[in-house]
Amino acid sequence: NRPLPPGWVPLAARRRCSDAGGPAALPPGGYGVWQERAARDPAGFWAEVARWALRWDSPFHTACQAGPAAGAARWFLGGRLNVSVNCLDRHVEKSPNRVALIWERDEPGTAVHVTYRELLDMTCRLANTLKKYGIQKGDRVAIYMSVSPLSVAAMLACARIGAVHTVVFAGFSAESLAGRIMDSGCKAVITYNQGVRGGRITELKTTVDEAVKNCPSIKHVFVAQRTDNKVQMCDHDIPLEKEMAKAASVCPPEIMDSEDMLFMLYTSGSTGKPKGIVHTQAGYLLYAALTHKYVFDYQQGDVFGCVADIGWITGHSYVVYGPLCNGATSVLFESTPVYPDPGRYWEVVQRLKINQFYGAPTAIRLLLNYGEEWVKKYDRSSLKTLGSVGEPINNEAWQWFYHVVGEGRCTLVDTWWQTETGGICIAPRPSEEKAEIVPAMAMRPFFGIVPMLMDENGKVVEGNDVSGALCIAQPWPGMARTIYGDQQRFVDAYFKAYPGYYFTGDGAYRTKKGYYQITGRMDDVINISGHRLGTAEIEDAMADHPEVPETAVIGYPHKIKGEGAFAFIVLKEQTAHIDHVKEELKTIVASKIAKYAVPDHILVVKRLPKTRSGKIMRRLLRKVVTEQSSNMGDVTTLDDPSVVKEILDAYQKYKEKSSL
Repeated sequence: NRPLPPGWVPLAARRRCSDAGGPAALPPGGYGVWQERAARDPAGFWAEVARWALRWDSPFHTACQAGPAAGAARWFLGGRLNVSVNCLDRHVEKSPNRVALIWERDEPGTAVHVTYRELLDMTCRLANTLKKYGIQKGDRVAIYMSVSPLSVAAMLACARIGAVHTVVFAGFSAESLAGRIMDSGCKAVITYNQGVRGGRITELKTTVDEAVKNCPSIKHVFVAQRTDNKVQMCDHDIPLEKEMAKAASVCPPEIMDSEDMLFMLYTSGSTGKPKGIVHTQAGYLLYAALTHKYVFDYQQGDVFGCVADIGWITGHSYVVYGPLCNGATSVLFESTPVYPDPGRYWEVVQRLKINQFYGAPTAIRLLLNYGEEWVKKYDRSSLKTLGSVGEPINNEAWQWFYHVVGEGRCTLVDTWWQTETGGICIAPRPSEEKAEIVPAMAMRPFFGIVPMLMDENGKVVEGNDVSGALCIAQPWPGMARTIYGDQQRFVDAYFKAYPGYYFTGDGAYRTKKGYYQITGRMDDVINISGHRLGTAEIEDAMADHPEVPETAVIGYPHKIKGEGAFAFIVLKEQTAHIDHVKEELKTIVASKIAKYAVPDHILVVKRLPKTRSGKIMRRLLRKVVTEQSSNMGDVTTLDDPSVVKEILDAYQKYKEKSSL
């Protein structure tokens, strides 16, 4: 109950904001005031914000309770609410005909508008269908669908009845899908007969059929129709639209505790086994809504265009939950940036009059190669804010995005965050009005985020113009609560390296002015086109080949993808047909993980650089590929230092042969 600092939001403004269904604009001089209060008194700050930004069935009595174990903070205890009510019902009461979703289908120029009333109807029918087939509060449901209003309704239907959704990106293989279903113990899968992307059809139902053969927990597969093509239906398959047509259009919401599980989302770890990151109800929703509002300066009536897939955390937070909690109009983009041509994004911006455009540096780098004419062909005057997500954006791509796409007049926010953080943690906005934005830099921590840089001895690095491991010093509502079924792995992954701090796994530089620049991963995780992937996952997949006893995969700089995978392999002595083995390895990785995980390069070596204890020194392989062999550092721990020259010679020959 400390006195509020000057500039804090007055009660009347809070009421107005709550009625509008989303946070109010920053008060004058607000950024500094909010930032200071959130850092000094996080429980007081978030309690204040949560009361006006969300609709509660029962108020919370404790804003934040730190647990005995690292990372065990709990938020809004005693509070009860329903996420789908916050995303749908409260907006339907005020503005039922406001557009909630604009589905930009793969087929160019065929956008479908869905109002809040229609989305609530769709969600309730789908929720009642799930209930009819035995899905209850706490049950896990896998969603393997392309981006569409129905896939959003599937997420919200789970939230409505208290089921836990785990969305699996519809480009993942049957084996990847099965692994996630088994780890989470899903009772049902919701999918489409087929997917459509970039003018091509993908066999989603076939992939699900293959996956569920090995998943005894699955009782039903709900199949919706994205195309008119018929697919084989089995005994446990339910035609979704037919069932929804028969279901009631009203579904009473299950009232959930703040800390009940909302969803799981699998992300890559450095050990090879994907981890099911758990997010809970109130804290996640509040953080997604607040960051959506303030980082992008979203105003009521704007059209928000996040072109991410719902299979990633960006789609969860900034296509679905953040925008819908704020009563926004959110674009669902089903296609690719180059279908039917490289002007697709900008044609959509013109036609749908998009105000905020949020995409990945990979796509920007790809489009940059096609030249400016594809951008300038279309009217982009509706754009106010541009955003970049998934990996640090390089300076060339930033400048092109800002000057060519945004005509030098749009705010460009390079956002840093993770699946585990739930929402944006560091970005140039919010800030004081007209504060500077440094190109290709995330810059400023969001309210309640207190970044720290740590040295290799676990000590805090003070001052500016310094680098270190990026940690966050205090909990925030949007952070993940655990790894499903493995709390110890959660603690080990995020809180063990620097006790008392959340370790992000990224390195960062703090500039002379105190801004933050993300310098990249510090562990064996690579970032391919914005998708995090543990090198161990690729290695595990390749190890299944009978001719390949040893593999080591590293990330290397890639002009379009940001990073690519480079594999070093050792073959059995008698192996012939090396090129054939390489092709087989690529097929294995595509089928076990996904096509984007396939290494760009596979180099055969006689042996890998190992320490005396048998640990592969991937650092040396990275130096070889990035051509820093004159600076190998300490190699005295190698079992046989001559291996370095051996690998360098093999790399030089490969380079000459494949014109790398």
